[in-house]
Amino acid sequence: MTRKMTDAQLDYERKRAAKANKSLDEWLKAKAKAERNAAPAKPETAKKPGLLSRLIERGHKPIAAKK
Repeated sequence: MTRKMTDAQLDYERKRAAKANKSLDEWLKAKAKAERNAAPAKPETAKKPGLLSRLIERGHKPIAAKK
C-alpha cells in the first residue's frame, strides 16, 4: 500500500488481519485488490422533472391555437 497509515490505523488493520488468519501484508494486498475490483459507480440517470417544473415550463410556452 502506498498510502502512509498512522499507528492507530495499523493496529486496527493488524487486528482485522489476525481475525481473518492472515498476515498484515496479505490482508492489505487483499484489501487493495478488493478496492480495485469494486464495481464502478453507476452514472446518475437524468431524473424526470417534477410536477412544478413541468407546470412552470408549460406556462412559458405560447398557447397553441386550436383548429
